[in-house]
Amino acid sequence: MQGNEEVVNIQKEVTSFRRDFYDLCEEIGKVIVGNKDIIEKVLTAFFANGHVLLEGVPGLGKTLLVKSLSKALGFDFNRIQFTPDLMPADIVGTQIVVERSGGIKEFEFSAGPIFANVILADEINRATPKTQSAMLEAMEERQVTVSGKTHKLTNPFFFFFTQNPIEMEGTYTLPEAQLDRFFFKVNLSFPCGSELKEILRKTTVNEKYVIKQVLDSKNAAKRVEEMKKLVRNILVSSNVEDYVVNIITMTHPDNQETGSSNPGGDTIRDFIKRYVTYGSSPRGAQSVVLAAKVKALLDNRANISYDDVDKVAVASLNHRLLLNFEADADNIKSKDIIENILEKVRNKR
Repeated sequence: MQGNEEVVNIQKEVTSFRRDFYDLCEEIGKVIVGNKDIIEKVLTAFFANGHVLLEGVPGLGKTLLVKSLSKALGFDFNRIQFTPDLMPADIVGTQIVVERSGGIKEFEFSAGPIFANVILADEINRATPKTQSAMLEAMEERQVTVSGKTHKLTNPFFFFFTQNPIEMEGTYTLPEAQLDRFFFKVNLSFPCGSELKEILRKTTVNEKYVIKQVLDSKNAAKRVEEMKKLVRNILVSSNVEDYVVNIITMTHPDNQETGSSNPGGDTIRDFIKRYVTYGSSPRGAQSVVLAAKVKALLDNRANISYDDVDKVAVASLNHRLLLNFEADADNIKSKDIIENILEKVRNKR
């Protein structure tokens, strides 16, 4: 009887997660036209406790998407506009001198805009490498260190970075160490004709839709933590773990796997050695598994399948592969590499 009750309770939690997730998607979708897949990816990263890098030309609604997410969740929102003269202290905060009673002067920490639940770091590639690197600790450990003292960030904490792919003058390429810390890198595409028409209808009139908070305002933070905890509790079989490990190891050019040929006639190993300089880090495997767990929950299951892994592999890994100049010359993208690997590994399972 006790076992049956546990199964029923787990199923209730899964159903509740799915309901709240899609309610958030629906509410955000009332403002963001199209891009349903983008909204789901952003929420997937959020509940997997990761961060997102969103790339797209100006005017596609990147800022509106993040603002809508924070409003639907009922969380604090801060926007940081990155420029070449922005310093680390402008983001994380600094020590200031304050005068106490009796004329005693002391240093006091003045928190920067990074102390909020949802942070939009706009045009991150316009900041200098020094400023970009200042956020590594915040992204990974949810804390910042100023003058030797550690300050915990607000919980929940979600970083949303954007970059513009068309204006590269005066920009600084994100280092691989920072790219690897993003759960997903998502490319925002231009809307189709019908979507553009709907955007016009929604944005050129006096009436504007106001995003409503989906989660209970008193328990929003607690509910988010429960949903994040449920994601971590989803089961992964040993066979699926092996499947993920095989995918990750095959992204490395020094991997010893050989096998079926790709469309060009080379083996997968030769294909990867030809175009890949360095493969995915272990963070890539973690991202794949956590994203697959969210997919399983959305499919009303408490365990992940091979198909869940296949659905999230490209989004989880496409920014983690370092390709060489030959790949650029042959117009080979990370997505092409990952899809070739998936086809190879899928045939072996």
